[in-house]
Amino acid sequence: MSAAPATSTGPSGVRVWTALSVVYVVWGSTYLAILYVVESLPPLLSAGIRFLTASALLGVFLLVRRGRQAFRATRRQHCSAVGIGLLLLVGGNGGVTLAERHHLPSGLAALLVAGVPLFVVLLRALGSDRPAARTLLGVGIGFVGLAVLLLPGARPQGVSWLVAATVVGSSLLWSLGSFAASRAELPPDALLTTVVQMTGGGVGLLLAGAVLGERLHPDRVELSSVLGLGYLIVFGSVLAFTAYSWLLGVAPVSKVATYAYVNPVVAVLLGAAFVNEDLTATTVLGGGLTLVAVAVVVAAEGQRRPGPVGLPADAPLAQAPEERQGRERSPAT
Repeated sequence: MSAAPATSTGPSGVRVWTALSVVYVVWGSTYLAILYVVESLPPLLSAGIRFLTASALLGVFLLVRRGRQAFRATRRQHCSAVGIGLLLLVGGNGGVTLAERHHLPSGLAALLVAGVPLFVVLLRALGSDRPAARTLLGVGIGFVGLAVLLLPGARPQGVSWLVAATVVGSSLLWSLGSFAASRAELPPDALLTTVVQMTGGGVGLLLAGAVLGERLHPDRVELSSVLGLGYLIVFGSVLAFTAYSWLLGVAPVSKVATYAYVNPVVAVLLGAAFVNEDLTATTVLGGGLTLVAVAVVVAAEGQRRPGPVGLPADAPLAQAPEERQGRERSPAT
């Protein structure tokens, strides 16, 4: 798939909805896949392998498709992309992976990550952007929902408040990365930006794992973990991201951004179906409030700005062409 401007003779609705379904299901399923991976693989080291492998695959695709000129960018642009990759993948994805290693249910992790758009709105407000009243209402509802999800009734017995709060912290770091990307000078090619972010984040995850004393023991690795890691690389970090990037070029952002509240629902359903994760009344209440809030915020912000308000803590950051062009016309201050 390659991004192209939306026109009256653009892609059919079937192609758009097929790509959107890929984003819905694949990104929603990555939380379950992570759960299988960390059963017998070290969380941060496996995440680093995942993103470095995906970066290599996308880099080869970029080289074959567009040639060496596609890799041209200034040192500042490369450094900005690496820094944002560290926030997104080490801070965001790394925290989620660690939390699931400590037995946080995959569905609950996805519901907590759903708060990313709420944090992005707050960061934009601190940066002198004045959110609409409906956006602020959605943010307020969302934080009530997140608070409910942190209560003991939403967490299985034995899962500490600190583990769940780690995912909230990861969401905040992901939001910081998303916010910084809207102001940073990044490589002109969006796919190159992704490759650099994945490379920087992958190296950062490997270093973090080494510092925390993680070790890979091949004799203890289970087949389910290997298959889960392969799924995350091929489907989560390559296929779904490619579909998402293509959608940003051909479909309304308001439609593409619906992944923000569909992914957690998919994750909850898959967790209940495949690993018998409990769905308590507290989880339903907190998750419902959070998803309603995200839907309100996405709808309100979609009418005000060209780009999505955040991404799930699973994929590198991609921006709509309109957002990138807007930043180039008006350099960040």
